[in-house]
Amino acid sequence: MLGYDFYKMFYTLGYLTIDDLKWAVANGDLTADQFKQITGQDYIA
Repeated sequence: MLGYDFYKMFYTLGYLTIDDLKWAVANGDLTADQFKQITGQDYIA
């Protein structure tokens, strides 16, 4: 299980997409609130 810091850093650097972060929420690595903090968008499954 990867953490918030990993997803935030790699999304910010452009290595991960919004779809990658949606997968992370579905997989339990991120919460919907963390998804919003990273992307600025609401999580919609």
